[in-house]
Amino acid sequence: MNDFNMRFYTPVVTGTPHIGSVGTEYSKTLTKQTDTTASFEEVLRKQLSESEGVSFSKHAIKRAAEKNIEISAESLERLNQGVRMAEEKNLGDTLIMVDKLAFVVNVRNQTVITAMKSGDKASIFTNIEGTVIV
Repeated sequence: MNDFNMRFYTPVVTGTPHIGSVGTEYSKTLTKQTDTTASFEEVLRKQLSESEGVSFSKHAIKRAAEKNIEISAESLERLNQGVRMAEEKNLGDTLIMVDKLAFVVNVRNQTVITAMKSGDKASIFTNIEGTVIV
């Protein structure tokens, strides 16, 4: 290549380059980055540990507000325990009863689909694979 083309030439590197295969400044930068960055597995584990517990869908939040449902920290922990139990049995959408509260939870996504107080009136739950009472 002539000098003009060399100024605009940027090597394409896949994987970890060998020292000397590209400019020394570039290889020093790569070495520093790989030394300080965490592996994908470490980052994934950290994210999963931070996001433990169920989340509530917009519908579930709306239902809880309409029905004046208050969830204590103890009830939330028991709900999470019920989700773990349902997960062990490979259930999908599951009815989880915590005292007088009923939650339909998508176990795979760990998301509460809907919430209601039991005993308000006769209730029918459809499209569930199982029930957990905690």
